[in-house]
Amino acid sequence: MKRTVRFAAAACVAGLLGFAGMGGGMPAPASAALPAGIGGATTIAPMLEQVTPAVVNIAVLSRAPQAENPLLRDPFFRRFFNVPEQEARPQVSAGSGVIVDARRGYVVTNAHVVENAQEIAVTLKDRRRLRAKLVGRDAATDIALLQIGAENLTALPWGDSDRLKVGDFVVAIGNPFGLGQTVTSGIISALGRSGLKIEGYEDFIQTDASINPGNSGGALVNFNGELIGINTAIIGPAGGSVGIGFAVPVSIVRSVMEQLVEYGEVRRGRLGVAIQDLTPDIAESMSLTGDAGAVIAKVEPNSPADRAGIRSGDVVVAVEGRPVRSATDFRNRLGLLRVGTPAQVTVLRGGNERTLTVRTAK
Repeated sequence: MKRTVRFAAAACVAGLLGFAGMGGGMPAPASAALPAGIGGATTIAPMLEQVTPAVVNIAVLSRAPQAENPLLRDPFFRRFFNVPEQEARPQVSAGSGVIVDARRGYVVTNAHVVENAQEIAVTLKDRRRLRAKLVGRDAATDIALLQIGAENLTALPWGDSDRLKVGDFVVAIGNPFGLGQTVTSGIISALGRSGLKIEGYEDFIQTDASINPGNSGGALVNFNGELIGINTAIIGPAGGSVGIGFAVPVSIVRSVMEQLVEYGEVRRGRLGVAIQDLTPDIAESMSLTGDAGAVIAKVEPNSPADRAGIRSGDVVVAVEGRPVRSATDFRNRLGLLRVGTPAQVTVLRGGNERTLTVRTAK
């Protein structure tokens, strides 16, 4: 069966049958109910009462570009044949968002949710409807930041996505199919997923909590009520949930948000290295145990990496004291730093660990 990767945003058209994934023959959605007795509790309702007010519904009004004959863009052709001007049709789409700063009214969502937006409306759980301003968006990570003006907002506390483990219980909260706020539960199925060709920076959390069109930009939270990811995409042959969903980890979200607040965009730095994964074969040839890390394959002369003392053959095992799982992980960590920000990079060289200070450049 051909694999289909879809964003979890939903177009608001007349009736639920218009949504992707609602056609006949769709596989039954996978479910992952919480086993009774976990931690001595049989419900997570108290936790949800605290966190669900921080998850919002987002409605976006945009103009859908119309496919047209190139001749119609020629003003002489249009005048000669008296072709009237055509306007792009308005389109309304739905998604989700998460309030991450109650004082400043910041709402995180997916970049694809607000793409080409002319107007953005945010609906809170208490049914207040607010106009939102787009602070900035970053297509490479699929993260966007909105701002709303309102009192008595609830924000979700940040979790630590670097400490997640496969098997951790999680909850996905969002606005699937435009129905309204919905909660689903599951576990973390995998970490560090990449190669899906969804975005430029891929380091996804995979979960079997049901994620459907409209969940884009919604929250993935742990059982402590902390935000650990922003739901963004699903794999499903018919566009619906089959238990394979993906979320952008908050380690990436926070880095992007900080730059969107400061610059309105993400200004990525350059290190000047070519990297590859530390495979078992490479690890064995270098007499290393394990296969977590990134191998420096090449260093450009006079690059920031060269000036920092990084050498070809070094194996990067940590950035700022946090373990590096793969080449993609290393690229994400340094690629999302502000230009010129110093970072401590730990490498293995000749069987010994060395910590070097690197600064990315434009």
